[in-house]
Amino acid sequence: MNRLKDKVAIVTGSTSGIGIGIARLYAAEGAKVVVCGRRAEKGQAVVDRIREEGGEASFHFMDITDTASIEKLISDTVETYGKLDILVNNAANVGLPDGRVDELTLEMWDAIFNSDLRGTFYTIKCALEYMRKNENGGSIVNIGSMASCGGDLGATAYASAKAGVDMLTKSVALQYGKDNIRCNCVRPGLIVTPENDAYVAQAVKDIFLSNIAVNRYGCPEDIGHICVYFGSDESYYTSGQIITVDGGMNS
Repeated sequence: MNRLKDKVAIVTGSTSGIGIGIARLYAAEGAKVVVCGRRAEKGQAVVDRIREEGGEASFHFMDITDTASIEKLISDTVETYGKLDILVNNAANVGLPDGRVDELTLEMWDAIFNSDLRGTFYTIKCALEYMRKNENGGSIVNIGSMASCGGDLGATAYASAKAGVDMLTKSVALQYGKDNIRCNCVRPGLIVTPENDAYVAQAVKDIFLSNIAVNRYGCPEDIGHICVYFGSDESYYTSGQIITVDGGMNS
């Protein structure tokens, strides 16, 4: 349970869903975890739970669309803990209007790209400054989506932005590998969380379950486990990879 011992990790968007699962597993593996998002009360609840479980965590406000808050998150983390070893880019503004190409406005397109691609890019950009100073570099883990595996019938902007995250991952891995910084991407399949369980139609769940190789939906911990590997020294020789964790749906 010490695979991340003494590492400092930021998990963006960790006030709900997948982010909570990643943050809790990171703390259980010995990392000092910065939980962040826009909802302070929910974020503090995650921190409190981690501490009750024997881990170390703190909360920091961050809005993925606000560059100033991203800069402050990164700089405050390094000021508090002395370094930054792991950055998990999980934050995204969910529920933004999307649609087919003829239905999308430029405002709808820009809102999704600002959240899902621009914000991820800028968070990485800010983190690189500090990771390059580390003797052992660092690890960046981007949370993508299986929507980027092919075209989408409706979520055009979302699928396009997440495809951009895939290529951003490969570019960062290529450009900063010599600085001992690795970058990988995890594409979740259908992950049922306490927040989305009531909103995902049963018909969608049934279709998904009938088309995957395993016999249950995904849960946040399924994504958290692969993120632990990518954050740990075990993945030192693994970079620029895009791993789809979807129960075998796209195998």
